[in-house]
Amino acid sequence: MSKVVVVGAGINGVTAALELKRRGHDLILIDPGPLPHWLAASTDISKAVRSTYGSDEDYTELAERSVRLWREWNQEFGIRLYHEVGMMFVRRELMKAGDFEYESFELASRRGGRLTRLNGESIREQFPAWSESAYQDGVLEWEAGYAESGLVVSTLASRAKKMGVVLREGARFASLHKRSGRTCGVVLADGEVVEADTVVMATGAWTPFLLPHTRTMFRATGHAVFHFKPPDPAPFRPECFPVFGADISTKGYYGFPLNRDGVVKIANHGPGREMSPESPERNVTGEEEARVREFVSSTFPGLANAPIVHTRICLYCDTHDGHFWFAPDPERAGLIVAAGDSGHGFKFAPVLGGIIADVVEEKANPLTNKFRWRAEVRPGAEKEGARYLQEWL
Repeated sequence: MSKVVVVGAGINGVTAALELKRRGHDLILIDPGPLPHWLAASTDISKAVRSTYGSDEDYTELAERSVRLWREWNQEFGIRLYHEVGMMFVRRELMKAGDFEYESFELASRRGGRLTRLNGESIREQFPAWSESAYQDGVLEWEAGYAESGLVVSTLASRAKKMGVVLREGARFASLHKRSGRTCGVVLADGEVVEADTVVMATGAWTPFLLPHTRTMFRATGHAVFHFKPPDPAPFRPECFPVFGADISTKGYYGFPLNRDGVVKIANHGPGREMSPESPERNVTGEEEARVREFVSSTFPGLANAPIVHTRICLYCDTHDGHFWFAPDPERAGLIVAAGDSGHGFKFAPVLGGIIADVVEEKANPLTNKFRWRAEVRPGAEKEGARYLQEWL
């Protein structure tokens, strides 16, 4: 088997390293650390796990498979990495053909009916935090929930080390190492050369900055995240407050139930702001806070005056069509790029490593074409169904 260097120990990198090691490859995993890296998208308290993907059957099937494997991970690791508390997508207006919620419901019905239809009365009766809201329609998926993302990454990194993956935490990538026109390793910031047969760049929002030739294909965008501390936590407990998306494809807001620290996390799955991962402007703005306050006041009366106890900017690595980018570089033999989360990647953690490993080993995979190298795709070609991107497009 070959020697593989994986750069980046976020969710793409660590799952790829684990799977490639299982398949017998010699693995070195490089990350500047600490893990999870404090600036990386994977460093967070929660990421949504759902199978609702509009009319996209590929992602729906992949997400359904991921949920089954999340349950297995809970058992295997003996830690509750995945919380199956359900997820609801609701709308102020009745959903119709073409809407994200409608298409998700129709596809789920054809695949066995994982979704339950909601109306205004059921929303207000079942979920007390929404008691005075104006949302009238939606879908509910009980076989959904959230993963504790930071905990997942640290748990998988520990497993990788136990399996024999060489984890170079504290090593910073500088450039690709080349010989005879082929990528044959990486050069670190201190000048050390780490040789390998294959390099997998799983560097998330850093990708267009570390690999400048990809800047026309990837876009790093920052998205404001807010942690609210409700005065009355009862209506926001997981048993009566599933993960949610509220007019998500037209407004972008989504959120999570009360966690063990008494925090309700709310963020926006929208266009974001283009920025470098290490930009000095990587802070929540007053305008972003005003917008989330307006949303909260009209949706959850119990959060209207709640203090915001923490904010952060979560970085996406966007592709022009919203699909992952797991592919060999056609002009740089030996280089694989595994990026392009576009803000919806973490839920697939249990299956990501297998897809990336198939690309490294040049094995057939039904998703290879969807996630191929596609430099010809222009902005606005497509989007992930739940994403609010009108301002960008």
